[in-house]
Amino acid sequence: MKTPAISLLLAVLACAATLARAAERPNVVLLYGDDVGYADLGVYGSKLIPTPNLDKLAAASLRFTDGHCSAATCTPSRFSMLTGIHGFRHNVRVLAPDAPMTITPEMFTLPQLFKKAGYATAVIGKWHLGLGAPGSKVDWNAEVKPGPLEIGFDYSFLLPSTNDRVPCVYLENHTVVNLDPKDPLFVGSKPDGVACTEYPDGQESPSAMTYYKSTHGHNNSVINGIGRIGTQFGGRSALWNDETMADEFVTQAKKYLAARPKDEPFFLYFSSQDIHVPRAPNPRFKGKSQLDYRGDAMVQLDWAAGEILGALDAQGLRENTIVLFSSDNGPVYDDGYEDGTTVHTSTKEVDRGHDASGPYRGGKYQIYEGGTRVPFMVSWPGHVKPGTSDALVNQIDFLASFAELLEIPLAENEGIDSRSTLGALMGKSDKGQTVMIEEAGGLGLRRGNWKFVQGNKKKGGGELYDLTTDIGERKNIIAEHPKIAAEMRATLEEFAKTPGGIRKLGK
Repeated sequence: MKTPAISLLLAVLACAATLARAAERPNVVLLYGDDVGYADLGVYGSKLIPTPNLDKLAAASLRFTDGHCSAATCTPSRFSMLTGIHGFRHNVRVLAPDAPMTITPEMFTLPQLFKKAGYATAVIGKWHLGLGAPGSKVDWNAEVKPGPLEIGFDYSFLLPSTNDRVPCVYLENHTVVNLDPKDPLFVGSKPDGVACTEYPDGQESPSAMTYYKSTHGHNNSVINGIGRIGTQFGGRSALWNDETMADEFVTQAKKYLAARPKDEPFFLYFSSQDIHVPRAPNPRFKGKSQLDYRGDAMVQLDWAAGEILGALDAQGLRENTIVLFSSDNGPVYDDGYEDGTTVHTSTKEVDRGHDASGPYRGGKYQIYEGGTRVPFMVSWPGHVKPGTSDALVNQIDFLASFAELLEIPLAENEGIDSRSTLGALMGKSDKGQTVMIEEAGGLGLRRGNWKFVQGNKKKGGGELYDLTTDIGERKNIIAEHPKIAAEMRATLEEFAKTPGGIRKLGK
């Protein structure tokens, strides 16, 4: 029979053991760029955009040359990274401003995995995964939910959609920041008889777009002199300032880091709006690259990364923190605004000599390597040896990889397309995935250095490339290797049609 003293001692020891396990578990900070191409960093080949902070991080990291997001557009890419499920399984596409949540509360997520392991969790920055319940319209003047807090985050400070879409306000947890109830906020339409701010319509009043003009589709509500996708009414007191957005997100991240208890591990998903359009870097970054708005916005992203890394150092957190840097998809140049970025050539799209996808073909929206092969690095002082790796790794595998690191088994229906590549991410193995899906409208499949792009099977369509000899995917050799193409088509169809996910297939 236990005496009270023994029971107390056992409780104290159990508590101490729990704290010790928590202390051994690394913090995790995911620095996530938006539309950042493979070669937009100096360490990946950029000559015209200085990125000293990210280059310094790369020098202390395992840097991957074959690291991927799962899709060449942001919403499905972010969805799969957070859920471990390919976006096409749930018909996830780039979302409209008033779209409901694509990640539903019953789905298991990366932040929920960290919560299971005793972590605090936060997301700061761009969201673009929808808000509110399917079939209902978000009331921006009340509690906005479900949102990040309903899928595993303890704290959120968001750009709700994207910076080229309304509403142009920040959302902290469930509440629009600085919203004046006398000027209520509505998206899409407003109730009859309600008085609130009305913004110019870029189609009717193009002269209102004073920051720079829209080239296609970004010409509905004009806010801060910039045309947006979608219509907003009201909320003037809550409007963001495009040129101070990076500063705001960095400030919120620093506040979050400064408040961390030393005995509680945390997961911070810092999701920058840079270098997505409209590119509106703070004036202090103007001219800091040899390019224009796009290059200067990349310099701003590099500054933001440096500030967060500096905050980790200042809080004494860096040594026990895994820092990952990557991007949601490949690069894009002219994406809706006349910001002086694009130069077209007969073969590739480059920006005054800067090829943001490096040696790879394509970029955002495209199934080729430039659409999903992105900067990808992992730093963990004393645990991950700095260097380079050509292992094939993908953000969709974060869920299973961290589950292995934290020794938390995944249920059969959790993260069904996520397979652990922990050995590769930690630099313990030079092997990543042997086969991997890429998504951009249609689907593609990597098998080693073979790349198959799905086409019309009945018409004998499809593309096949050997990346060993054709890294730029210029020569379609499907006619020369019909057996390899048929095998890869069958594998891709098996992966795509398996409702239980890729992990269940054991491949």
